[in-house]
Amino acid sequence: MPAPQLTNEIINAAILGFESQKTRIDAQIAELRAMLPGGTTKTATTPEPAKRKRRKMSAAGRKAIAEAQRKRWAASKVQSAPSTPKRAKPKRKLSAAAKARLVANLKKARAAKEAKANAGDKKAPPPRTKTTPKKAAVRKVVAKKTATKKTATAAAPAAAEAATQ
Repeated sequence: MPAPQLTNEIINAAILGFESQKTRIDAQIAELRAMLPGGTTKTATTPEPAKRKRRKMSAAGRKAIAEAQRKRWAASKVQSAPSTPKRAKPKRKLSAAAKARLVANLKKARAAKEAKANAGDKKAPPPRTKTTPKKAAVRKVVAKKTATKKTATAAAPAAAEAATQ
């Protein structure tokens, strides 16, 4: 036989039912103790107060509270703000001559940095500029390498003959 599916609604209903039975039984125990000579009317266990359901706030209510809070913040800012507002400084503009000097200095610094980086490389390609694209520089380097290999292979037999003589 499969176990019954317990949903939250069923569990909540069972809890409410058991709590009502508990309060009814506690009341009956209190009546019986009152019948005893010298008995107290207090129950053996103190009933727990029923938990109140949490009420959810509507979106309109949240919106109204947020708007009221914004108004309070605006009012407090107005009171704390100084009476004379500060003037905004005008935006500074760079002259054409100053901009040209900055560009020249930047180019100079980049060239120095690239020269420093390539100082240790003997076979480093020349620094790239807008007029010499990277592909052209690679072609020149490849052409130089093949030319040096051809002269080295041609010079090897001549050197061998000179050593034998």
